[in-house]
Amino acid sequence: MSPQPHLSHQEYALILENIDDAIIAVDQQGKIGLFNSAAQHYTGLSEKQVIGKTFFQCFQWQETLCYLVRTTLDEGRSISSHETVTLQTSGSQQRQVSITVSPVFADSKPQQGAVIALHDLTRVRSLESVVRHADQLAMIETMAAGLAHEIKNPLGGIKGSAQLLQQELEPESDLQEYTQLIVRETERVNRIIEELLNLSHSRKAQLESINIGQLLLEIVNLLKNSLSNRDILFTWQLDPSIPDIHGDRDLLTRLFLNLIKNSCEATPEKSEIIIASQVSTEYHLSRPGTRPTPMVKISISDQGPGISATELEKIFTPFYTTKTAGNGLGLPICQKIVTDHEGLLQFTNRPEGGTQVKVSLPLFGIHTKHHINKGK
Repeated sequence: MSPQPHLSHQEYALILENIDDAIIAVDQQGKIGLFNSAAQHYTGLSEKQVIGKTFFQCFQWQETLCYLVRTTLDEGRSISSHETVTLQTSGSQQRQVSITVSPVFADSKPQQGAVIALHDLTRVRSLESVVRHADQLAMIETMAAGLAHEIKNPLGGIKGSAQLLQQELEPESDLQEYTQLIVRETERVNRIIEELLNLSHSRKAQLESINIGQLLLEIVNLLKNSLSNRDILFTWQLDPSIPDIHGDRDLLTRLFLNLIKNSCEATPEKSEIIIASQVSTEYHLSRPGTRPTPMVKISISDQGPGISATELEKIFTPFYTTKTAGNGLGLPICQKIVTDHEGLLQFTNRPEGGTQVKVSLPLFGIHTKHHINKGK
């Protein structure tokens, strides 16, 4: 048998730097000797800030984490968190992680320290929520489509009868008011039914190359006239290096018009709405036999009252709305547009107040073979 090749220190270091999990190594006194790139990303602390300092000094506010590390150093045994731990970063952001702490032994020598591994569960929890909402929407779509077809036929009969009655009545008759009301209300119900049918019967997407930054600017220009008396400031944080995406211009216009309009309605007068774009470091689209496709994240942040935990669970449910004049179909349709583009739609509350909506869309290359919303 040929001898097994040994990895050099540089190769070991390279492996640790490319691991997605945060890896932190401490000696028996708790001093940090290794702090990989993922650990810096997870915690918001740089390697320079922590190397040579004690773990308990750098993470004194993380009681569970410090307890697990102290237990391993004192007792020489591996220990893991049984529940998800919230990691508070230096930037006041939160990250859901699982923790494993293992002792380090060298041959027959006493314990040399410990290795802490932090696995990020934030994306997993977020994706679970997205999948749950998508499953709920799919079930409601099926029910809504059946009901819509059953209602649409008699509704047409009601409208037709009211229009015939209008023709029979004298123009000055008091009853004309009631027939006009019937026609107007049947048309309103019909519009709601059409919105429901849009949830379950998607038209075939017309794919084209779209500059997402330019599309967002055009939408805001459309809205500015209606917002002229509210003095809302739009702050742009667009990455000009993001390449064009492939999508349906009409559907994406409808998506962002709805989301930006919602943010404008939620935010008070003389406040700020931030519209940003960047290549996402959180998600990528994976398909069998292909390389992972990066995603572009578009975020819209307002300074409104935010969204309660109860409302966050219901916002994608058809007919659920907190608006007095809304029908509760806008966000379910937005979610379907994003899903049909193989993306993600998320709402979060900002630490500084207000709501942030994030749309993540795949950055398909020009020659990438892909299908969006095949239609029927």
